Amino acid sequence: MSRISRRTALGRVTAAVIAVSALASGTAFAADPLKEIRIDWATYNPVSMILKQKGLLEKEFAKDGINVVWVQSAGSNKALEFLNAGSIDFGSTAGSAALVAKINGNPIKSVYVYSRPEWTALVTGKDSKIAGVADLKGKRVAVTRGTDPHIFLVRALLGAGLSEKDITPVLLQHADGKTALIRGDVDAWAGLDPMMAQAEVEDGARLFYRKADANTWGILNVREQFLKDHPDTVRRVLAVYEEARKYSLANYDDLKKTFIAATKLPDAVVDKQLKERTELTHSRIGAAQRESILAAGLALQQAGVVAATVDVKATLDALIDDQVPLPTN
Repeated sequence: MSRISRRTALGRVTAAVIAVSALASGTAFAADPLKEIRIDWATYNPVSMILKQKGLLEKEFAKDGINVVWVQSAGSNKALEFLNAGSIDFGSTAGSAALVAKINGNPIKSVYVYSRPEWTALVTGKDSKIAGVADLKGKRVAVTRGTDPHIFLVRALLGAGLSEKDITPVLLQHADGKTALIRGDVDAWAGLDPMMAQAEVEDGARLFYRKADANTWGILNVREQFLKDHPDTVRRVLAVYEEARKYSLANYDDLKKTFIAATKLPDAVVDKQLKERTELTHSRIGAAQRESILAAGLALQQAGVVAATVDVKATLDALIDDQVPLPTN
């Protein structure tokens, strides 16, 4: 009996130790107090520049002692690299680029729309004989992989009965692609504003293929773990984003001034991007955004860029989180 009692007691002690350890483990794995928010700004995301210039996030989180760290994204590919590496918590991309990244295992959630742009087209030099997509066969085309311009190019080639194998892709970041086109180092470029607008205005470059509906939406993404650990912070960030978006809509001159200060581009270039090719009247990810991104994903699958085994719609559903509340006024 004494042996049984000792075993029973030992068992009870062991169980107690396990219970305490479990509680301690739970505490250890709880999210640490947030000390900083790392967020990107980009010239293809005008709202982010207003957000940064006015210090709106800094004002919102000052009372919590939370710092705001700004990182520039040169393209969707860079924003997605930063998110995947945990270098930033929020990143600006095209919806299609976010979907491809999710397919490739990037742990992100798309939570907000910052613009409806026509920020990409296929561009050639002013004296080029290229008149349509079919003329790209055998040509050198500058492109930034993992971005909406790259996906736009793939879809355009598909529509002309071509693929990337029919061209020579020259892999450059957007600004370098523009420079290569103007220098004559490439025959065409899958462009991105504001560099594309600059090439038009200053160098006479021609947008020989445009399709506004094939430009997927400007989407703000957040790291999944950050959303899980700090859902209220994400809500507050989006509320401030909304403030900046609405201010941008109501104060074009200030938006333009902020844009010029950040980019050093002339009025005509900025007006072409902001007035002609950027719409800032949306914020929630809804049916229109889903349909646009899904169409891009299915087109990429048809083109062989996305594996046939991938369930594109299921991945899109896993990517989008439209449950974070936004201000209603």
